[in-house]
Amino acid sequence: MAPTPPSRRRRSWWGWGWEDQALTEDEIAELAAFLNRRFGVEPDLRPKPALRNSMLPVPRIAPPDPLRPIADVSVHERARHTYGRAFRDVARALAGDLGGAPDAVVYPASIADVARVLEWCDRARVAVVAYGGGSSVVGGVEYRGEGGFDAWVSLDLTRLDRVVEIDTTSRAALVEGGIMGPTLEGRLRPSGLTFRHFPQSFEFSTLGGWIATRSGGHYATALTHVDDLVEGVTVVTPAGELRTLRVPGSGAGPSPDRLFLGSEGALGIITEAWIRLQARPVFKTAAGVHFARWEDGVAACRALAQSGLQPANCRLIDAVEAVTFAGVRDGASLLVLGFESADQPVDAAMERALELCRDHGGVVPQAPSTGGERDDAVGRWRSSFFRAPYLRDALIRLGVIVETFETACTWQAFDELHAQVTDAAARALQEVCGIGWVTCRFTHLYPDGPASYFSVFGMGRRGSEVAMWDEIKAAVSEAVLSAGGTITHHHAVGRDHRPWYDRQVPELVRSGIAAAKAVLDPGGILNPGVLVDPR
Repeated sequence: MAPTPPSRRRRSWWGWGWEDQALTEDEIAELAAFLNRRFGVEPDLRPKPALRNSMLPVPRIAPPDPLRPIADVSVHERARHTYGRAFRDVARALAGDLGGAPDAVVYPASIADVARVLEWCDRARVAVVAYGGGSSVVGGVEYRGEGGFDAWVSLDLTRLDRVVEIDTTSRAALVEGGIMGPTLEGRLRPSGLTFRHFPQSFEFSTLGGWIATRSGGHYATALTHVDDLVEGVTVVTPAGELRTLRVPGSGAGPSPDRLFLGSEGALGIITEAWIRLQARPVFKTAAGVHFARWEDGVAACRALAQSGLQPANCRLIDAVEAVTFAGVRDGASLLVLGFESADQPVDAAMERALELCRDHGGVVPQAPSTGGERDDAVGRWRSSFFRAPYLRDALIRLGVIVETFETACTWQAFDELHAQVTDAAARALQEVCGIGWVTCRFTHLYPDGPASYFSVFGMGRRGSEVAMWDEIKAAVSEAVLSAGGTITHHHAVGRDHRPWYDRQVPELVRSGIAAAKAVLDPGGILNPGVLVDPR
């Protein structure tokens, strides 16, 4: 595959998304002024790195002749596939640290191509890391030397992007695993159906990646995890290809689909999936609710989650994040509340939800909207949410340590978890950075508990950013586990969460996964170091 022509729009090799969507110099200057007011320091802007061939190691192995038409060894593509897009990934790339770049990027155009790539890599003892859309924020798409392989390839499935079949009667579709979110929705649109799975990485992530990482979508309740949207999968492994039975439900032993949901490319490559579709929503309404006390907002969210109303959006944003990213000036926490339906108006559901919120001290400063842009706190927060990854990259260039930690726990455990994690993050920021701040919001709600999302911001020291991040990461992760939370709710395990995942999951279960890997991937070439240790 020839390198991408410079005239075409390109993905950033070091940061998030499109190169032409990064913050402008004026926006960065405004951000620097904000940091100066917040931290009392003058941020040092790191220039965008100029990619040079000398920054990458010489490829140690070349694909065989039959695979060369689908292989790319260009500098830009090898650099872009070196890391995911976590803080430590962007920080290393900005510093020009590309010593672990893949020896080649391979773009299979068929399931047979995937099988041929795995056959070659198994024979040649080359590690294979499935890339998906490259949006991993947990070290899930890089190779760190586990298993002692002398070379590795990044397997990019984005040429496998067809909607093979749409079954409108059953409301399902057979779709190839490399399809990106916007492409999938665009091809489903003429049928009037939608997959309705919109993670924040939607524009730059793939169906196969969603399944492999047990992705959580934008919707706060009901069918939000991809787990509930998969009917069957096709998987290529070094030991052979398999297809699970496509049925709406089955009691026939442990579910084969579940073996690959969350397998993170360590057990096989998900090349196709039958996915459940829904009618596209027609009726929509949204509102913002202010809570003077965070605790009252939490109680309102529990009432909403247990009411059976199933709001599409129900994100409680604490006062620090609300004033910073939504412009809420009264010191209140903000609940972003929304309903949608393809079948019937949702005004009554919104009216009942707002009644529940008022019962818990909520104030609704503006009447609910029925779609379109909103010129209020909800609209401002939504805009900042979709620009957040680009903002994060600019903050890293300005020397800020910025990271998120997401977890889930029961309602009974939440108050203690919130206190422990907030305290641990604040203490770590004080010790590591000297100054910083912590925010929290709910991303998903269940009748038995919330999924909470903590963000930390602190000033870093040039050259020490990754070590500082590691220290903060460890402190917060310890607090999450000690308070009874899961180490990840929707970001997957990757390499960054492995130490805490190993403590969360029973050892016998991990041994069972290792046994399955020994059967499906006898040579251990698939994403070595993820979920289980290499043999």
